[in-house]
Amino acid sequence: MKALQSSADSGTAFPGVVLAGGRSSRMGRNKALLPFGPESLVLRATRRLTPQVTAVAINANDRPPELEALGFSVFSDLDDSRSGPLAGILASLRYAGVASWSSSHVVTVAIDSPFFPTDLVARLAGAIDRPDRIAVAASSGGLHPVFGLWPLALADDLEHWLSSGRSLRLRDWLARHGATEVHFADHETGLGRLDPFFNVNTPADLVAAQHWLGALDP
Repeated sequence: MKALQSSADSGTAFPGVVLAGGRSSRMGRNKALLPFGPESLVLRATRRLTPQVTAVAINANDRPPELEALGFSVFSDLDDSRSGPLAGILASLRYAGVASWSSSHVVTVAIDSPFFPTDLVARLAGAIDRPDRIAVAASSGGLHPVFGLWPLALADDLEHWLSSGRSLRLRDWLARHGATEVHFADHETGLGRLDPFFNVNTPADLVAAQHWLGALDP
């Protein structure tokens, strides 16, 4: 299936991938299809990402019919090792290499952070000063490396890193390549400050996110 084209302006050079390949063990069910306000978490993520990029696809290992029916290209990790975020990033790099995307980098976002910034890609792109530079997001809550802009040129290096049994910690691979961190300010809301990368891992987190949603513009 061909990746959907976004409404991004012509100055945006990067395609994007929503990472939805986790096990959702603490949630107890597939996060992607969880209801969130008037939509699901996956639709929330694609809606926020689409205006920022040239195309959108979804990385998911569990692929229920409801996910496949959304109209986006859906691809799995390259193997069933479940190697965490690094596996999803590698799959995204490889997918970008074979899809009809003409780009030096691909951006990734997490399915379970429904308030990620609407200027995420522009800010990350502003930190790219050479073709092999990685840029990742940070906030008051720390580093959020799954929100990153990844050079396709590093796909072979990442595949070798994983196949050789190196650390599965994403931060270790980032340190290897001297990734640039881009800081994002908290959202100001009527309920107080909200980290834009607030993460929904448990049912309690989902309830809290619904409260924050009521204090924010869609």
